[in-house]
Amino acid sequence: MITVSPHRLATMFVEVADTHSPEFDVVEFLQMLADHLAELVPDATAGTLLAGPQGRLHYMAASDETTKLLELLQLEKQDGPCVDAFHQREPVINTDLQSAAERWPQFAPHASAAGFRSVHAFPLRLREHAIGALGVFGTTAGAFDDTDLHIVQCLADVATSSLLYRRSIKHAEGHAQQLQTALDSRVLIEQAKGAIAQAHNISVDQAFTLLRAYARRTNQRLKDVARQAVTDPNALPGLSSGDSTT
Repeated sequence: MITVSPHRLATMFVEVADTHSPEFDVVEFLQMLADHLAELVPDATAGTLLAGPQGRLHYMAASDETTKLLELLQLEKQDGPCVDAFHQREPVINTDLQSAAERWPQFAPHASAAGFRSVHAFPLRLREHAIGALGVFGTTAGAFDDTDLHIVQCLADVATSSLLYRRSIKHAEGHAQQLQTALDSRVLIEQAKGAIAQAHNISVDQAFTLLRAYARRTNQRLKDVARQAVTDPNALPGLSSGDSTT
């Protein structure tokens, strides 16, 4: 089912393992992870959740707006594959959403109505400790084989190690402060997406694509560009001229 080249797969693992930059940002990192997963699995989108100090999951990133809403629905209802993967610390794979209403009565009907057919979820875990979960949502009934399962869980495990490494070197700041900073960044990015969408009369997904492309083109952190966009969405020169497919 996974169709990317070995070279591209190796690059993904290197990028997920690289957290040494002083400009490291948790939300941008988890957004990258979601985008990599959406690229890795054909006809799929992906989202990531991260746990706070009290073990409560929070939405962090998704490869598109529909998936974001599904992740938020799971958190609101405490019902769905990512919630199960996190609490059970085991993958949830190859689930046909059309027959999953009994298992997830709140989540499955909404996911099916949104056009998804299959779902897989993986814990962000280190041994017996889980810090979050990621979900892969397919628009076809494609199934993971043992190799696919191993690759995606390994990618999730590397991401977990990367996050825990950053958490350990930032220990003086405290875990609660780090999570609050990440949540504040997420709120700012959501506000920026809405401001740009309204200013340019485009969809929220298109607005996010423009925002990220502009941040990359100008070598700025996503949250810094988002802050500018919230202040004045028309004040970013060349924002709408970027490649909307980036």
